[in-house]
Amino acid sequence: MTTNADGPQQPRPRRRTPAGAAVLREDVTEAIRAAVFEELAAVGYARMSIEGIARRAGVGKTAVYRRWRSKLHLVLDVVSALAVQGLPVPDTGTLEGDLRLLFEVTSRALRHPVASQVIPDLQAEAARNPEIAEAMQKALRDGQEGVASRIVAAAERRGEVRPGFDDELALDLISGPLYWRSVVIRTQKLPKGYLPSLARATAEAIKAL
Repeated sequence: MTTNADGPQQPRPRRRTPAGAAVLREDVTEAIRAAVFEELAAVGYARMSIEGIARRAGVGKTAVYRRWRSKLHLVLDVVSALAVQGLPVPDTGTLEGDLRLLFEVTSRALRHPVASQVIPDLQAEAARNPEIAEAMQKALRDGQEGVASRIVAAAERRGEVRPGFDDELALDLISGPLYWRSVVIRTQKLPKGYLPSLARATAEAIKAL
């Protein structure tokens, strides 16, 4: 009870939390995100539907729409989340060793059955949809390129590369060949010794910049 100059007042009723403000369960959110990847791999972006995602996640359509207002926004969120997850930053003590470890991890990720189907499909959609194109670019830039830039910076601190080298070209050298093999021409099985050779050649090329 409160009082003021006019005398005592009735106790103020407690404010109830609006039903729409309920906390969203993280396990449901993650189940929906996982279902998006599976649905993309199964039917592609064009044929993907909120109904199919909800069915695969074992939830109702309302659970999806409470989190994302459309199929496009759901896919953009999932793609952007790739950038947040990132890749581990190798620390082997040498540029070649760091590159080899990065290439091994990236190669496994790109050759994953789901990723090998989802990424080309999203690339095709990106050619038609600027929002998806921007999300894809951010995921790639903040993912592998973010790690690659730290690998190159570490090599510079160790004196393995010359001062004033072209760091943008170095990132292209690191990111280009494996992405071309795994995503563009979709080579499922790399030649024996390819990754060590690629790491060695890339390290030498960067040192020559």
